[in-house]
Amino acid sequence: MKKIAVFPGSFDPITRGHESIVLRARNLFDGVIVAVGQNAEKNYFFPLQRRMEWISEVFPDDPAIRVESYQGLTVDFCRQQGALFIVRGLRTSADFEFERSIGQINRQIYPGLETIFLLATPEFSALNSSIVRDIIRNNGDPRPFIPEAIHKDFV
Repeated sequence: MKKIAVFPGSFDPITRGHESIVLRARNLFDGVIVAVGQNAEKNYFFPLQRRMEWISEVFPDDPAIRVESYQGLTVDFCRQQGALFIVRGLRTSADFEFERSIGQINRQIYPGLETIFLLATPEFSALNSSIVRDIIRNNGDPRPFIPEAIHKDFV
């Protein structure tokens, strides 16, 4: 049986930290699904289709990495995809406490589902999409913080 992992998030936009987590997860699993969650109550800065296109541009030639969107519970999406692993990146101890609680509840809902935590590398531990959005919103240069494959959209 293939080991499939889901890396859920809004990716609004994808950052170099996200890219790092996906590439590292790729070394651990047979397949990684970058799952772009849709929440009707959340106002996204970038449209869903654009976020998915960017992720596809960042990982263009690896058939083991694919991009999907979903609504609802992440555990339900994992079940539909046959995934037994959720990958989460941790930047801080606060991230750990938040993600630990979600991981424990997810496992109660979907027994056998494991949440795997990957520590952010030091150069990305302060980086998040909110910071990148603020840079973009204020006409700053986000390129140091986003994957090189999408720099062309921010020149």
